[in-house]
Amino acid sequence: MSNDPPPRPRVIVGKRRFVIVSSKFNARYVQGLVDHATDEFRKQIPDADLTCYQVPGAFEIPLVVQDVAANNRPDAILAMGVILKGHTEHAENLGRSVTNALQRIALEHGVPVIHCVLSLDSQEQARERCLEENINRGREAARAAIEMANVMADLHAKP
Repeated sequence: MSNDPPPRPRVIVGKRRFVIVSSKFNARYVQGLVDHATDEFRKQIPDADLTCYQVPGAFEIPLVVQDVAANNRPDAILAMGVILKGHTEHAENLGRSVTNALQRIALEHGVPVIHCVLSLDSQEQARERCLEENINRGREAARAAIEMANVMADLHAKP
């Protein structure tokens, strides 16, 4: 995994809508992702329409993402959560299930879904990736959402 954050994407012209769907489980870390993503959106696109929904845990994220993709059609959706590995295979199964569901939703609805449901080995990894500045995955997810909104707008621009 790279420690170099992606560069900031070009600034979008026009009104853009983004939705963040986040888990309440491991709340401290997830809120760090959400805060960094929100800050990045405000820096890059101050007038963006940004809506946030919270769900109980990572497993519930895809259901809300699917509803948002089908009914709200934002420019991009960010799915944010933290799964900490334990002594069983539960975390791996959960992570795989969420990943597959998010990819399917993106493809079925043609809406970019940025996967920021992190499967991590320890509290230390969670702190580094969710709360600190150096490799914050929330900021990276916001940049990916902006870039995908740009790509999709370019793809659908009328000649």
